[in-house]
Amino acid sequence: MITMAPAFRLTTRPAVSENMSQFTVDFSAERAGLQRLHFLSVPGAPEIDVSGCFVCDNTVRVAWQPASEADAEGEGIVGRIEHYELEYRKTNRDSLLRAAGEACWEKIPDIRDTHVTISGLKFDSRFIIVRVRARNKAAAGEFSEPVTLETRAYNFGLEAATAHVELQVRGNTVTWEPQGVKGHDPRLRGKENKSRSATPSPNKMAGSRAGRDRFAGESYTVLGDQEMTGGCHYWELHPLDDWKSFSVGVANRASLGRFDQLGKSSGSWCLHASQWLQSSLAAKHNNRAKALDWPLPQRIGIYCDYDNGELSFIDVDRLHLLHSFKTKFSQPLVPAFTVWCGGITITTGLQVPSFMGNFLSTNRSLSNLSQ
Repeated sequence: MITMAPAFRLTTRPAVSENMSQFTVDFSAERAGLQRLHFLSVPGAPEIDVSGCFVCDNTVRVAWQPASEADAEGEGIVGRIEHYELEYRKTNRDSLLRAAGEACWEKIPDIRDTHVTISGLKFDSRFIIVRVRARNKAAAGEFSEPVTLETRAYNFGLEAATAHVELQVRGNTVTWEPQGVKGHDPRLRGKENKSRSATPSPNKMAGSRAGRDRFAGESYTVLGDQEMTGGCHYWELHPLDDWKSFSVGVANRASLGRFDQLGKSSGSWCLHASQWLQSSLAAKHNNRAKALDWPLPQRIGIYCDYDNGELSFIDVDRLHLLHSFKTKFSQPLVPAFTVWCGGITITTGLQVPSFMGNFLSTNRSLSNLSQ
């Protein structure tokens, strides 16, 4: 049995002898036609240009060189590369092997140039691995050799277990949710306590032990879960639409008591914002406050240079330095937040912005508060 493509079936003619004793098929014309065809080969793997790759401001730029025609698979011509496809994934290991539980590859298709910029990333891992491949009309080629880029940034979560009982922590959002009128009226609390038995139930005792490390009273505070003991760190705060009062800063966990409010102890520094009754903005430390003459920001950047003892607050939208504390940090610090009425959202996994160095040197306004 002879099977041919439909196009060839229309053109083949059997060659037979006069007495029909022999039957042959002549494929010479078709063979010559096939030999004149040029098939596209699969593109070769590009080569990532490490010198053209960089990581800055939570943005990753990847550049590469296309493979030469000699690197293509097969014996045909490569043809024009239509586009490239890039894949990347986050990892905490300086290894190309993917560990269980690590992120899968994410794809950026239809890249028409030999470079691409990946922006808006949250750097919640130590490294990012990238690879790229070319595609022509025939098919996609092999991926390039993967390249690992370091994505160092300050990433932290919020300690829900030690937060004030009236603060609800959901991911990176903190909202103030009061537990009813009785929790805010001292007269009602006193009457309620008198009606209780002198010996609490076992369940109540267990609950008290479980909550003994929570912030209490008027210290509506929640702390970050990653300490700072050196280097430079940056994160941002966004107040929610219904906010009334919040504070943001850093604190020495060991010196901050359950009932201590941010900025009222020697181990905490903060920026306090309020639009309750009237708008106000102030820098607070060691129970002293400095009023700041600036509109209430909608996006606050917090920059902590531990080694140089500097804590700065920036109105990111207006690119204005709100205040800087200059001191000497000797104990581990954690991000600290206070929320009363309303809520805030924290953005972590951010690199120190590239503009920060020149920005601080030209806009620095150091605190006059005692350190």
